[in-house]
Amino acid sequence: MVLTATKVIDGRDHLLGRLASIVAKELLAGQTIVIVRCDEMCISGSLVRNRVKYSQFRNKRMNTNPGRGPYHFKSPARMVWRTIRGMVHQKTARGQEALRRLSTFEGIPAPYDKQKRVVVPAALRVMRLKPERDFCTVGDLAHSVGWRHRDLLQRLEGKRKADAAEFYEKKKAKAALRRKAEKEAASELTKVNEVLAAAGY
Repeated sequence: MVLTATKVIDGRDHLLGRLASIVAKELLAGQTIVIVRCDEMCISGSLVRNRVKYSQFRNKRMNTNPGRGPYHFKSPARMVWRTIRGMVHQKTARGQEALRRLSTFEGIPAPYDKQKRVVVPAALRVMRLKPERDFCTVGDLAHSVGWRHRDLLQRLEGKRKADAAEFYEKKKAKAALRRKAEKEAASELTKVNEVLAAAGY
């Protein structure tokens, strides 16, 4: 494993538990990680099954004063964060340091939409789950248990994708113009290219 400044992981179509365990290991080793599109991460099992499991989980609370916890998050990003928290020994100083190196987001917010994003092949749903198996997304589960921001997120993501598509079309047009210019100037650059080739460029 090579540590880099910050790894931005695109959570879309990754299995929650598998990605969480890999991320936890990296965090403990000192890597800073940002997970985007947590709402599109997958959980094996149907939505109905996972709703039942989550409702049982929400029953776990302090009997005399529920305000003291445990707390049950409704947003996808916090669900993912809590899953990873359980894998990093968070009651130790080392675990707390690891958690500080983690950020989770629904969608792809401003600074990360223009940064390189990576996937984790070992945690991808298509690699790990049989095609006929049921699965649901964390966003759908969160919405079904009371998360209220799915419509807002879809609107913001739609705008981001439209802007990205426009940028990509401009980039393709610019690249085509460059190729055309290089082709037209190829005869003029023959001698220059020979000199550069001889120099090892």
